[in-house]
Amino acid sequence: MSELAPTGIEATRRRLTEKQADTVDRLTVAAVEVLAREGYSGTTIRLVAASAGVGTATAYTYFSSKEHLISEVFWRRLVALAPMEPGEADATTRVVAVLRQVSMLVADEPALAGAVSSALLGDDPDVRHLRVRIGREIRRRLGEALGAKDPERLAALELLYSGALLQGGMGLLSYAQVADLLDMCARRLMAEPATDC
Repeated sequence: MSELAPTGIEATRRRLTEKQADTVDRLTVAAVEVLAREGYSGTTIRLVAASAGVGTATAYTYFSSKEHLISEVFWRRLVALAPMEPGEADATTRVVAVLRQVSMLVADEPALAGAVSSALLGDDPDVRHLRVRIGREIRRRLGEALGAKDPERLAALELLYSGALLQGGMGLLSYAQVADLLDMCARRLMAEPATDC
């Protein structure tokens, strides 16, 4: 009987044994390396597989496309982020901290940052699945930071985040600018009185 990977990060296509999880880890690390070297358009599953030391067919066993692989890299980094400490900070400070943390997740890796934006817009079913998981995780983090049940404000924060990250991914703003813009906009949004639903 095989043991499941202890990391708690399950691949989107199936549950993994420890050996399979190691292969997926090698592929995700290699994807970042290949992206840095070749850029998004030059990155292929074949190049990533070769860099990871696995066969192309093996790579396709785990990832349906390069968009799926790149989206998985982002997903893994997102869920690996340390949770925000609740402390005594007010909701605005907590929300701003979550937005800054998530927006800076790939800021130091421009090739990966641009690739994530492109990949997450793909129509591959595995990418769609990851988009939902990523969206839920960001919603969960923002909801915890917000504290109060305020679905309208939460929806506005999600829209703010996704729009700002798209601007960063398109290269219209640096990720530092994105983080600063999110900070300013979130503070304004949080200062608005809550509306009755």
